[in-house]
Amino acid sequence: MESRFRIGIFTSTHGIRGEIKVYPTTDTTDRFRRLKEVILETRDGDLPLEVEKARTAAGMIILKFRGIDNINDIERYKGASLFVTRENAAPLEEGSYYIADLLGCRVETEEGRLLGTLREVLPTGANDVFIVKDPDRKDSREYLLPNIKDCVRRIDPENRLIVVRMMDGLEDL
Repeated sequence: MESRFRIGIFTSTHGIRGEIKVYPTTDTTDRFRRLKEVILETRDGDLPLEVEKARTAAGMIILKFRGIDNINDIERYKGASLFVTRENAAPLEEGSYYIADLLGCRVETEEGRLLGTLREVLPTGANDVFIVKDPDRKDSREYLLPNIKDCVRRIDPENRLIVVRMMDGLEDL
């Protein structure tokens, strides 16, 4: 299981006092208001930072870090990803999972037929779509499976397994 999760990408600076604009890569931006610390993944290694304040503006998150008070102190990290540790991650509701924990899970039908591994999760608004492919087989096809109860029957991240029911029409896509 992943020990940390990407929550955003540092896209640009905001003003001259060391604030940054972050494109959120998490499904809830409310989490940023309660955030205490992040890890900025830089070319030189991980940089742990304490969040001083956070706010939203035009779909972006504006973050200010303690001890970074000048644009010159932060600008060089533009493009870096921001992570939180599992301990600092937003709590999950019952039956919810971190996407990072599901990527790479084996995906099988209820009958035990291997479809491949979960390669990506696409948020669509109504429900997520699981992209499943077997990268080891040349003739492998890609499956787009809606993450709904009628299709995704069981998720077992501890055993790295997702069991699905192939609804009518999914094999034909």
